[in-house]
Amino acid sequence: MLYNDDIYDLSFVRFNIEELLVAYITLLDDIEHSDGLVRAISLNHTPDGEADQRGVFWMKDADYREVQREEHVDESKYTELIPEIKNTYFETVYNDLSEYFTLGRMRLLLLEPRNCLSYHRDPEPRLHLPILTNPGCLFIADHFCTHLPADGTAYYTNTLKYHTALNGGESNRIHLVATVLDSKRRNLYL
Repeated sequence: MLYNDDIYDLSFVRFNIEELLVAYITLLDDIEHSDGLVRAISLNHTPDGEADQRGVFWMKDADYREVQREEHVDESKYTELIPEIKNTYFETVYNDLSEYFTLGRMRLLLLEPRNCLSYHRDPEPRLHLPILTNPGCLFIADHFCTHLPADGTAYYTNTLKYHTALNGGESNRIHLVATVLDSKRRNLYL
């Protein structure tokens, strides 16, 4: 399904939301989210164990000039899953998505109630798989606003354009977010 030119429902791959939620809750027994506005858990890392939570992005300053924030992360080096997700549903999700896309970092991102991200753009597109959401959670891409339900659907999002996410609800928003480096099949939005 096409939401707009920047957000696509990946109808060719679906996930079991109950299994995702169980895998997430189980993972919390071993790993905590990082601190910060968007709290993250890295699900993969580089061969030397590097697992950056944040990477380069651009936003506009008060004079509407584009400025770089953070440092570049070589997403192509994120080739190994963390041991805590081996043989879990997260490994299944990674493998299924990898059938269609070359992935970079794959993270669980938690946005707490009544918070939003900066309006920014990234160097690569992202896949979003909502795990927990509420009616007040919105994704805005290039001024198009929509709600991404937690129903097992994955979404391709063109985060090369300016975008943001907000949680205007009263419960946490948790998305599995994977960086897309390339499409392995023709006509998959890239």
